Amino acid sequence: MGYQVLARKYRPQRFADVAGQDHVTRTLLNALSQNRIAHGYIFSGHRGIGKTTIARIVAMALNCRTEVGTAARPTHEPCGVCDSCVEIRQGNAVDVIEIDAATNRGIDEIRELRDAARYAPSRDRYKIYILDEAHQITDAAFNALLKTLEEPPAHVIFMMATTQPEDIPQTIRSRCQHFSFHAVKFDDILTQLKMIAGEEQVEAEDAALALLAEAGDGSMRDALSIMDQAIASAPIEIVQGAGRPVLSAAQIRELMGAVPNAVFERLLEAVAAGQSAELMEQLNLLVNAGHNPSSLARQMVRYLRNTLMAKLGGEQTELLQISGDERARAVRTALLFTEEELTRNLQIVLRTFDDLNYRQEQRFHLELGLLKLIHAQRLLPIEELLSGVATGAPPNSGIRSATAPSAPRTTATPSRLAPIPATPQSAPSISPFGPAGGSWNSGPRMDSGFKPDSGPKPDSGPKPDSAAGPVATMERPSPAAAHASASEAFSSPFLGSAPFPAAATPATGYAATLTEGALAKAPEAATPSSGPPSMESLRHAIGSALVDAGHVSAAQLLGSGAWTLDSASLRIEVAGMGKKMLSLTVNAAAEKIIRQELQRLGAVARFLVIPGAGSDAPAAAAISAPLAGSIQEAALSNPWVQRAQDIFKAEVRSVVDLRQK
Repeated sequence: MGYQVLARKYRPQRFADVAGQDHVTRTLLNALSQNRIAHGYIFSGHRGIGKTTIARIVAMALNCRTEVGTAARPTHEPCGVCDSCVEIRQGNAVDVIEIDAATNRGIDEIRELRDAARYAPSRDRYKIYILDEAHQITDAAFNALLKTLEEPPAHVIFMMATTQPEDIPQTIRSRCQHFSFHAVKFDDILTQLKMIAGEEQVEAEDAALALLAEAGDGSMRDALSIMDQAIASAPIEIVQGAGRPVLSAAQIRELMGAVPNAVFERLLEAVAAGQSAELMEQLNLLVNAGHNPSSLARQMVRYLRNTLMAKLGGEQTELLQISGDERARAVRTALLFTEEELTRNLQIVLRTFDDLNYRQEQRFHLELGLLKLIHAQRLLPIEELLSGVATGAPPNSGIRSATAPSAPRTTATPSRLAPIPATPQSAPSISPFGPAGGSWNSGPRMDSGFKPDSGPKPDSGPKPDSAAGPVATMERPSPAAAHASASEAFSSPFLGSAPFPAAATPATGYAATLTEGALAKAPEAATPSSGPPSMESLRHAIGSALVDAGHVSAAQLLGSGAWTLDSASLRIEVAGMGKKMLSLTVNAAAEKIIRQELQRLGAVARFLVIPGAGSDAPAAAAISAPLAGSIQEAALSNPWVQRAQDIFKAEVRSVVDLRQK
């Protein structure tokens, strides 16, 4: 006999050998032991999970010639060695007729079957008809079979296997016992593949067998067919003195045209970080390597589904039918997103996959679909929108949100600042990100932005304290002065006008200097605290991180805003800038930095950056006294800008650095 494929060679011959269908085999064995044999059965379910196989096993058990209770047949399992069992296994039994209903689907074929069913079996106990793909039979043919199926002869049993039981008329289904087969679990397929690899003397990596089991997608036959193909393409190596095929994970991926899930993990990491360029570069490498866009979308759908299931049920959930390494990978990716974001991402990729089926430029549509994943990260959840309305933010103010990954938070609270001494003759330098140290005389609140009164108040002068020494004082600024200094307000603690001491770092504490030449009092080392970080520490940490990363414009813009911190979110309201310019300045990279700082400090998981009242109108004041070396100074010193100012009598009110960092 020629070569026999693995799916046929290792086809189960007993109920105990069938994997993943315990609910069916247990019921049929009990029916055989109790002699409760029905005249009609419908076996339905996914392809390649044992429907026709169990029908043959039932036929062998019914017609087996070996008595139950003997040494050869202790239970109602077929013995497998008698003439009837051998003939049924080989497919040439006289009284077990297996019909391909997809071919013999007309009324004439069913009439012949009905007429032949009247006669008694030639040799065996029962005449058994196995109708494979029974849903292909026409309605007229089913009607011709209806009366025979309702009142069949005692020696006739019908068994119908189908993948679409809903296409079988209800009148037929009501006259049969219906068994719904389950998809075979990943672990059951993996166990079977390991057993077959040992029988076939194939050296296989665990990761390779896991790939084959996952590719089976719940079908044992599909997994065995792919394994047969993989063995044929595997290299032969000398193992224990004999040449054996060796299956590796890389070889199987190449054979199936699959992409490692590590690639999709990197793609989703780029999505979570808002790195559009990185995402497109990774996709370009995949497409240039010859991977089909439609296949990539299908694999990404599967990976996103596994990630969502890991988010819902954890790493050990039964919803994940993948290997242990892939479970851990899915959990890592799930930490980057919320449940709502994963659901939205899966919906976007599913829609993209559907679009690719009838689009000519598949690559362009796949790129567009992946970019939508990044753009969707910036959408505002409805609860945050309602929260913004409740706190007075305009409903359509273009609120931008960022959500921190669902990772365990760490609590680190910067040390509190001691009162800051200053000389009475020094001019104060205001920093909206700086700490509210020292004693302020009618000064603005640092945690809510400048809120000037109608006019300036007289300077009350320094008020030395006999116990603590002289402290800095500051008069309440006028509305014009308050807004004009907004672009300079951030300069004090970060850009050089009042630098940090050499030993001060955001991680261990910091010192702020309000007056030039004044000696800052260095704080003690920061101590762990279980309480939430203060507003001052958030402003300082976020501003420092933005400046260190090169987002000076974003730092200055947020420094001029009003900050509000509650138990749920951090809200930064920026006045004097429209929605479009705000989104260009506080871009995705800046948002990522803010997210990281909020997570590091153990602060709230969400923040909002919104335009303040009158943001659609022009800014109230132009840039004055730009910082040395800043982008504002470079813009104002440009001859074209100066020429435009002279011609149009214009003034520069904001400068945004759009150059690629």
